[in-house]
Amino acid sequence: MKDGDGNYLWQPSGKPGEAPTLMGYPVAESEDMPNLAAGSLSLAFGDFGRGYLIVDRVGIRVLRDPYSAKPYVLFYTTKRVGDGVQDFDAIKLMKFQA
Repeated sequence: MKDGDGNYLWQPSGKPGEAPTLMGYPVAESEDMPNLAAGSLSLAFGDFGRGYLIVDRVGIRVLRDPYSAKPYVLFYTTKRVGDGVQDFDAIKLMKFQA
C-alpha cells in the first residue's frame, strides 16, 4: 500500500536497532497483544505517551518481621504503582474480521 505521494506506508528499519515505521511512526511489537483472529483487537495505534499514564510512587515501604523464621529476619517490601488510559482519543484499536 502506498500513500498519495507514492511512498510505501510500511518502511522496514534502515539500520540495526532502528524501529520500522508505519506512516512515519515507529512500530513496536508486543507479545502481550492477542493473536490475529476474527473479532480480536490485535493492533493498537496512537500516541501512548499522551494516551496512557503510569504512576510510580516515590519510596518503598519495608516491614521487618523478626519472629517468623528464626534465626533469620524476614523483610516484606511494598511499592505503590498504577496505570490506566488517560486519553481514549489518543489510542485506537483495530478489530479484525474473518
